[in-house]
Amino acid sequence: MRILIVNVNTTPSITESIGAQAAGAAAPGTEIVPLTPPFGAESVEGNYESYLAAVAVMEAVRAYPEPFDAVIQAGYGEHGREGLQELLEVPVVDITEAAASTAQFVGRTYSVVTSLDRTVPLIEDRLAAAGLNSRCASVRASGLPVLELDRDPRAAVEAIAQEAVRAVQDDRAEVVCLGCGGMSGLAERVIERTGVPVVDGVTAAVTTAESL
Repeated sequence: MRILIVNVNTTPSITESIGAQAAGAAAPGTEIVPLTPPFGAESVEGNYESYLAAVAVMEAVRAYPEPFDAVIQAGYGEHGREGLQELLEVPVVDITEAAASTAQFVGRTYSVVTSLDRTVPLIEDRLAAAGLNSRCASVRASGLPVLELDRDPRAAVEAIAQEAVRAVQDDRAEVVCLGCGGMSGLAERVIERTGVPVVDGVTAAVTTAESL
């Protein structure tokens, strides 16, 4: 089985991080192919970058020369999944929906911790469109730009963990979803701080794509 996992931004280090997390979650015999879009924004943190990323992701998938069995769009709340589904005859999994669906198997309510305030409406809209918002306790912004995950990982973990703790204590979330593909690999550290299950969207998307 070959699964393409497409970063929504053009930062290679984030593609590498997403690919590594996906490969660690994949079953034996599953090949993970990380792709970086050929154009777009270094980080996707609003509607303009999101629409640009949607086109870039579709072009990255269209240009891939080998057969594949599924595609994962590794952007949280980003546009474009519907276009990919029209384009392809294989399953297309969005990490936003994969994480929220998985969270609902684990607890009654979940919260999403994402990057900046302006990404919150995108995530809320994606969850509403997918019918996954009724058990969402909150979508919280850490105030952390996506690229800061690379520049200062320690500060990034602290900012994300603080919002996750608030989601559990103030919003009564029973599960926390990491609301950015670039947050892959942080789940264990957030679990240590919150004491609740934490869902990584990339991991959830890989197991979902494999099952489909």
